[in-house]
Amino acid sequence: MILDRIVPRVLSVRRLPGADPALLAAYGADPKRHYALGLVTVDQDDPTYVALDEATKHARVDVVFAKSFYAGSAHASGALSGEILGVIAGADMADVDAGLHALIRCLEHDACFYTANDAGTITVFPHVVASLGRYLSAQSGLSVGQSMAYLVAPPMEHTIGLDAALKAADVRAARIFTPPTETNFAAAWLSGELTECQAAAEAYAAAVVEVGRSAWDRNLI
Repeated sequence: MILDRIVPRVLSVRRLPGADPALLAAYGADPKRHYALGLVTVDQDDPTYVALDEATKHARVDVVFAKSFYAGSAHASGALSGEILGVIAGADMADVDAGLHALIRCLEHDACFYTANDAGTITVFPHVVASLGRYLSAQSGLSVGQSMAYLVAPPMEHTIGLDAALKAADVRAARIFTPPTETNFAAAWLSGELTECQAAAEAYAAAVVEVGRSAWDRNLI
């Protein structure tokens, strides 16, 4: 069904209580402050970025590494690779464990893609972050605590959807990721009041669904 949740699959979770300093440095951690790592791989990348940000709200951790894999989970390098590797770092394992628990909760109950057509061959991520944590605020250039609409879809659907979102609500574009992303999608981060971000996300999702139903502009037919 259209706009059904596609719950992300967490493919692997591992803990490194005393990571080697060379490994810490290579993955962006600070060996003087970070001693423990938590690593996850997931089959959906954008919900994982949201979940990594969520971890910073519930634990004294930093997101030190988060990258999508080229072409997406359908072309993963192995059974546990998925679409993204995310790494959080903290001063001790208790902090990292708290961050991992918050991250997994977010993936299980909050952030996910949705089906945008009956066949499930088009997906959309019209997610609203009510209050940004330290990770996404730094990535977006917005302040901690601000609201943000995090919008992702395939290239054509996204372009039409983003225009609809910007026109439907009092929001501004913090960042626009033109296609292709690593997973051959396109994305945008919009900022504004929470209700405006929600309105933008709803307009975006509706436009993506509409493009899936009618791939050609009717004025050309």
